[in-house]
Amino acid sequence: MKNMNKVMCCAMLGCAAMMIPAKAKAADDNDKKFLAMAAQGDVNEIKISELAEGKASNPAVKAFAKRMVMEHKMMSASMKPFADSWGLNAPMDVDADHQKEWQKLNGLSGKDFDKEYMDAMVDDHGKALDAFTSEAKDTKDAKFKAAVIKGKTHVAAHKNMAYDLKKKL
Repeated sequence: MKNMNKVMCCAMLGCAAMMIPAKAKAADDNDKKFLAMAAQGDVNEIKISELAEGKASNPAVKAFAKRMVMEHKMMSASMKPFADSWGLNAPMDVDADHQKEWQKLNGLSGKDFDKEYMDAMVDDHGKALDAFTSEAKDTKDAKFKAAVIKGKTHVAAHKNMAYDLKKKL
């Protein structure tokens, strides 16, 4: 009888283990597309803001750029577990549009640089906020939704800070 209980217990544990997926799956392809877009957005913001940390002439713009680097790195880290479990690789460099923006910014200095950088930050964060808002409504994955809502809060704050700073330039 004891051996039978052990066999049954092992069989039940084996069946239960088979029901746990080796990799979590995204609720749907839209979640994966959003996550890839958000990861690319983080890389874009980090790289352009790193440039701004060195080139901005206005101390407030430099401080904003430093904050963007720090907070977008944190946002990337918070989304990494989802990317890993869904088999997505993080982008390594800016996309084509932001490469052009980076080159344009790199050719500017002083107030011209500050203004162009802040214009880009308002625009980028406005687009990102729209995407985060849409994803927060559409995703069915509760844990991912919580991460998206947290990210949306950061992006909204970034957009507002960028807009307020842009008006002062």
